[in-house]
Amino acid sequence: MALDTIIELQKASIFQKHNLVLTDVSLTIDKGEFVYLVGKTGSGKSSLLRTLYADIPLIQGEGKIAGYNLKKIRSKEIPFLRRKLGVVFQDFQLLPDRSINDNLLFVMKATGWKDKPDMQKRSQEVLEKVHLGTKGFKMPHELSGGEQQRVSIARALINEPEIILADEPTGNLDTETAQEIVGLLYEISKSGRAVLIATHDFHLFEYFKGRTIRCEGGRISDTKVAAG
Repeated sequence: MALDTIIELQKASIFQKHNLVLTDVSLTIDKGEFVYLVGKTGSGKSSLLRTLYADIPLIQGEGKIAGYNLKKIRSKEIPFLRRKLGVVFQDFQLLPDRSINDNLLFVMKATGWKDKPDMQKRSQEVLEKVHLGTKGFKMPHELSGGEQQRVSIARALINEPEIILADEPTGNLDTETAQEIVGLLYEISKSGRAVLIATHDFHLFEYFKGRTIRCEGGRISDTKVAAG
């Protein structure tokens, strides 16, 4: 694994439950890369991401992410791996009965933060990064869909992750808001984090140049996207 390589898969087989969805997957992603993962529904995008954050075990082939061997990782190591990853979901997955600040504090407690002033300071920092510095007291239902997705990106940034994995982060958003969210993720990649976005919003490629990995027919292909 090269020094700047943060994700590496070699001849990996990706399963969903017991069904093989992708075979012979070999790819490397380096720090600071902005990468689209595209393909039809059911083509294996989400299963590939779930394998990367160790929600689905890697049974065949080799895989490393953020210094962890996905083939050999133990259950007790998975929370430590996930501290190095930020995961953004299509449906936001915010706790509806807690304020935005409390949503962030909940994640911090779960990942080992103890000092309350430090936690409050970090919570405010990540909200400012996603341009929601004044919204921490609000409840999720008081925010728009785009704002809720910004909160989920703030949550993903809490532990200074090396990688952001985003699974259809614009799936529930209108075109303009989707563009804003991907622009935010694009800026995050400029800070040296790898960003991997599963999406079928092809129009986004026109605005934000990135590498494209396509899932099709049980395999992946890797291409570059020209600037728009």
